[in-house]
Amino acid sequence: MEDGLVSEEDILLWSEKELHDATKRNDTEKLVELMKRGVSVRARNKTGRKALHWAAGAGNEQALRLLLDHDRDVDEKDAFGMNALLLASWFGHLKILQILVSCGAKASCENINGLSVLHCAAQRGHTKVLEFIVENLEEISLDSVDKLEKTALHLAAEHGQLEAVEFLIGAGCKHALKDKAENTAMHLAAKGGHTQVLQRILEVGANVDERNIDGATALHLAADGGHLDCVKLLLESGWDVNAQTNRNMSALHFVAQHGFDRVAHLLLEARININALDNQQHVTALHLAVFNNHSQLVRLLVDAECDLDVPDRRQQTALHIAAENGWQDLAERMLICGVNLNLTDKQGKTSLEVAARANHIILVDMIIKADRFYKWEKDDAGRKQESSVCRPLSFKQDHDPETQHLRSVLWSLATKHLCRGEWKLLAQHWGFSDAHIRAIEQQWTGVKSFKEHGHRMLLIWLHGVVMAGENPIKGLYEGMVEICRTDLAESIRQKANAETSSPKICSTM
Repeated sequence: MEDGLVSEEDILLWSEKELHDATKRNDTEKLVELMKRGVSVRARNKTGRKALHWAAGAGNEQALRLLLDHDRDVDEKDAFGMNALLLASWFGHLKILQILVSCGAKASCENINGLSVLHCAAQRGHTKVLEFIVENLEEISLDSVDKLEKTALHLAAEHGQLEAVEFLIGAGCKHALKDKAENTAMHLAAKGGHTQVLQRILEVGANVDERNIDGATALHLAADGGHLDCVKLLLESGWDVNAQTNRNMSALHFVAQHGFDRVAHLLLEARININALDNQQHVTALHLAVFNNHSQLVRLLVDAECDLDVPDRRQQTALHIAAENGWQDLAERMLICGVNLNLTDKQGKTSLEVAARANHIILVDMIIKADRFYKWEKDDAGRKQESSVCRPLSFKQDHDPETQHLRSVLWSLATKHLCRGEWKLLAQHWGFSDAHIRAIEQQWTGVKSFKEHGHRMLLIWLHGVVMAGENPIKGLYEGMVEICRTDLAESIRQKANAETSSPKICSTM
């Protein structure tokens, strides 16, 4: 075979690639054959690796010894700054490391990221290699740092290497040293969710108030990663659950961003300040949970009686955010618990107006239902208990079989009998506000849209009547009379009463 290049992407000849492959397989017979043919053992591939690198990385002792007879430049580095010694340390090949050191390899070498042999072994958790380095390589400092100012202990903790962490602590590594971002090993263990490593570091007396460059404690980082066991361990160790970062973010803010409801439950049990505000967007955990559409976490926060009416920097409440995005389940949860529907954002818009502008029709109707229910609840609180016992509170679309016949009657009334503008007269008679009517009417669909608007208004009215435990047929009859449609009043009453299973029968007016 002609000895050309392996490919356009590589710079090795075919014979040189054969030599590299033989090294990876620890095939010394093939290596000898290729070297007798004059193939260079120092040939490098496109990442700067030569055969000696492959032998060290693979832990192939026979191939390594053979190559060392022909290539004594043991300190040559590849494109990543990795030489044979660093590769042996990275992959945990103790015997290879010992051979290279005996051949004069420089123990003080570093790769392009500043990782030494100690760093490589610590990050990968090779304890036997660490023991050899610490006991036999005098030029290695236990607390030397890489380009991110991380020590070997930082790297071992960050990657969850428990045995390496225990060895390094026992060897005298300083656990309180900080990296470039001012993280201690404790911070990095918490961030990675390495509970056993974190516990070991805590046992040697780590400072629970230690903060990084962002003012974050280990609890913040554990919460940000959703690491339940780490959060539990830190809380049991006396961590300040209400500690805030430089941006005034609590652990609950981080949890709310990601929707870690199990971690949130732990923090709430620890009595974290549920209404704490950050100083950038002026948001609570509820704002973040709603913004990111984390329904379970919203449920937790609402059930824990968080303040639903806190405005953010845009003067938006959590309900404004749900209304803007059309998130019905989140809005329902807040509406059931009771919110101030009169609060306005920086543009002077209520949550109802925000939902209407965004064309979230179902949500518009839900908010109007809630507003009317709140008014009834305030005016007639004595009947609240009676109605809530027989019917659970909901503001979503009605699919109850008990009201199916009445809903059919209302559909017929709106689409076949009411004239343009009459639905508004009915709405005003039943106490709909101008804001309610504008919100319903904003969804314009054409010249006959008043039929759709009237139907929506009637269903909203029905919801309120049923929740109040009143007679819908009687109310409908009286409404028809009020707007001077006596011609419809009796026929609608008869249609409504035609369903014998209806819980409300109107016989006399």
